[in-house]
Amino acid sequence: MKKGLLLLLVGAVGLNAIGCGSSAVVEEQSNEKYIGEDMTNYSLYPASIEGFVGDTMPYFEDGTMNVFYLADQRNGKQGYHPWGLIQTKDFVNYDDSGVVINYGETVESQDIALGTGSVIKDKDGVYHAFYTGHNDTFSPKEAVMHATSNDMKSWTKIPEDTFTSTGNYSTNDFRDPYVYYSDEDKCYEMLVTTRHENMGVIVRYSSKDLSKWNDEGVFFENDMGSDSNMECPSLLQYKGKYYLAFSDQWPYREVHYRIADSINGPFEKTDVDIFDGNGFYAGRLETDGDNLYVVGWNGTKKNHMDTDEYDWGGNMVIHQLAQKKDGTLVPIVNTNIENTLNNEIKISPVKLTESAKADENKVEFSGNQYEMAGYNNIMGSYLLKTTVKNFDENSMFGFCFNTNVDSVGNLNIVFNGPNKRIEFYNCSNIMEATAQSYIDFDLKDEDELNISIVISDGVVVMYVNDEMAFTTRMYLSQGMDFGVFSINSDVVFDDIKLYK
Repeated sequence: MKKGLLLLLVGAVGLNAIGCGSSAVVEEQSNEKYIGEDMTNYSLYPASIEGFVGDTMPYFEDGTMNVFYLADQRNGKQGYHPWGLIQTKDFVNYDDSGVVINYGETVESQDIALGTGSVIKDKDGVYHAFYTGHNDTFSPKEAVMHATSNDMKSWTKIPEDTFTSTGNYSTNDFRDPYVYYSDEDKCYEMLVTTRHENMGVIVRYSSKDLSKWNDEGVFFENDMGSDSNMECPSLLQYKGKYYLAFSDQWPYREVHYRIADSINGPFEKTDVDIFDGNGFYAGRLETDGDNLYVVGWNGTKKNHMDTDEYDWGGNMVIHQLAQKKDGTLVPIVNTNIENTLNNEIKISPVKLTESAKADENKVEFSGNQYEMAGYNNIMGSYLLKTTVKNFDENSMFGFCFNTNVDSVGNLNIVFNGPNKRIEFYNCSNIMEATAQSYIDFDLKDEDELNISIVISDGVVVMYVNDEMAFTTRMYLSQGMDFGVFSINSDVVFDDIKLYK
């Protein structure tokens, strides 16, 4: 934000926190502890029974999304990141089998730590898992390893199929194998994240038997203007197009995708090449034949405090993706979640600044400094919907959670018109703090905003105009109040509805 604008806004809304200006808040009493507390709760963004969910490896079969994941046990054992398995048929109810592939038993094991991989079934009905074996005391540290199963839960490791970098690529960055069958090339192919000539690349290997692999060279080179590794690649065909997805290890830690007409490329960058911000990582693509999904995780916070930085591993988050006419992909609310959270709850503000107006399902702000409308506490899983109108490219407004005594959110999602961004602040002082997460978003390109926000398990995911998702970690989105706010904008939140 330009310095002059910053000083102007700080002067308008208070030096220490937004909301510390002159606008008084009228509060109404309510006997309800939590909105809709007597209704069914769902765990929409599951953690692991082992602890937390790390990198995910989705595999769809026979109506079930099988999500293998790195189990973030955080228990101080010698080994770490075994593979776990979570299964769902509806993206609302989940069955967690816990660890299905464990790490090696001794410090001499190549796989004393397991890394990301993938699962495929061969023509005989046998499942093959390819995964990263990591050992910090080894050189090379990382290898691609192989295991087989008849039921996806009991696996037999095949150590003789282990292979490392051929020497053309980094020996310590050689991981995240993704295996698929290529009808064009009539063989199995494997994508591997590695480095070549000091640049992050995805290389390709080929195999006829899923046992011995041949190096086919660099498949895709970093085109993001950095030298970052491209972690957790996935590649599939969906409705006539081929999509390659990966996550940049630095500096932004976002999930990107590329599009092509052939499985062999060339893969082109789209105008908007991300699905979400840095609150969603290691997303892998998978399809059930009709719908396309990207499956990743939202990190916990260090010390499990909202005010701290993101940690590795957390809760699984699945975005449904829609394909536009030009082949580009956009995240949308999962239709199963939307169909499940269909019980509308009547709500009205219990806090309202004097200059704001509110009636049934609508809040109008006057544009007078900081204004807000606050609602009762929530606990469980909710779907919040609203249409935002009457804003311009310089507007600032958003959603607040866990408001303080000045009716300012300690957690804030902000549409920042001057910055041309959607931002997340894990503090109340958004005028002086740095956003913990953000994505580019220009208000001048939008006539109105149709917003859906899914709240569950300490995770808050906002979908905007079926164009972008914005995932954030908010522990105190549970058990606390929420609201909408405006800063010097006469924006209108219309048709506000809450479902559970």
